[in-house]
Amino acid sequence: MRIVESRNRELRSWMKTFLPARVRINGKERLRACCGALFGLLLTGLVTQMALGGSSVAPLLIAPMGASAVLLFVVPSSPLAQPWSILGGNMVSAAMGVACASWVGDPLWASAIAVALSIAGMLALRCLHPPGGAIALSAVLSGPAVQALGFSFVLVPVALNSLLLLLLALFFNNATGRRYPHVLQPEHANIHRTVDVPPIDRIGFTPQDLDDVLKQYNQVLDISRDDLEDLFMQTERHAFRRRMGEITCADIMSRDVVSVEFGTPLEEAWNLLRWHKVKALPVLSPARRVVGIVTLVDFLKHANLDRFGSVNDKLRQLVRSGGDADSGHPYVVGQIMTKGVQTASMDTHIVELVPVLSNLGKHHVPVVDAEGRLAGMLTQSDLIAALYRRRLLDSGIAA
Repeated sequence: MRIVESRNRELRSWMKTFLPARVRINGKERLRACCGALFGLLLTGLVTQMALGGSSVAPLLIAPMGASAVLLFVVPSSPLAQPWSILGGNMVSAAMGVACASWVGDPLWASAIAVALSIAGMLALRCLHPPGGAIALSAVLSGPAVQALGFSFVLVPVALNSLLLLLLALFFNNATGRRYPHVLQPEHANIHRTVDVPPIDRIGFTPQDLDDVLKQYNQVLDISRDDLEDLFMQTERHAFRRRMGEITCADIMSRDVVSVEFGTPLEEAWNLLRWHKVKALPVLSPARRVVGIVTLVDFLKHANLDRFGSVNDKLRQLVRSGGDADSGHPYVVGQIMTKGVQTASMDTHIVELVPVLSNLGKHHVPVVDAEGRLAGMLTQSDLIAALYRRRLLDSGIAA
């Protein structure tokens, strides 16, 4: 009896492999993708019609453009949907299809060879685009009208359709919040220019581990390597957050923050840094919104310490040169501050700041409230103390 039940379970498990996995996107994303395909294909056809006029024998749209639209508007981050993939893949495949249709007499053999050669060409040129196989097949099987075009089929309608659809995808995806083309994530690099791996990579899997596994896997993935790595990292952070509970910036940040304004004299800002024994001061607008941050590094950088000389003398010269706007030297905080400061909201989980305060080399993150006003400051020390305290609580050492 147990053997029968076990076999039934195995059979059910095997049958489930034929069922498609659930697509994990919401209704808004589904509607966005459908509208993108409608927008892209309709305008591509209309513009092609205007460009060619009514006398052209070339088709306004070729069927494989429907498959290209699925990739461009549903999975714009896929390596198979990037600009060079659609342009290069479709044109290479069209050329292979036309060549085989002209040189191979049997349509069956011509079709098979055309698709095989198009795959080989796309892989060699790093422009793999699945609809290319359909374009190669269309060039062979679409009949005398297409075959009469010869190699001009590669340009019109294939290249024209591909270019128009690509341009429309560039506009639509970015207008609806989907970055396109997909930008590769920067490689993990040590900002200190040493051979050590970045701090966040010293425990857990590393980029090299992922590269080794992908090499062993030896199959084409419909996701970029950096996206795959990012998903793994986000999964790790999500699991860590679940184990730690909800610890937000508001829980551990410093609230009595020493700050300055854009027009604060350098000498006053320098004295504040020394008196309060801090290494950074957020720079605020009159509405208490963060417009920059001034750090010890900013002072050292503008004191020209890359040249030989007394550090004290150069710093003294920098902070006491204020008041003379015509001297050409900076004299207020706004002239030496770091702009484009990365901030965090009060309800941001501290796990989200680990990459910022480790790999990116940030030491201070201003925390803002719902209106964007400064509410506190979170430092590397705050984060280390919170993680350490939480670890003690989990182990039962601390009360």
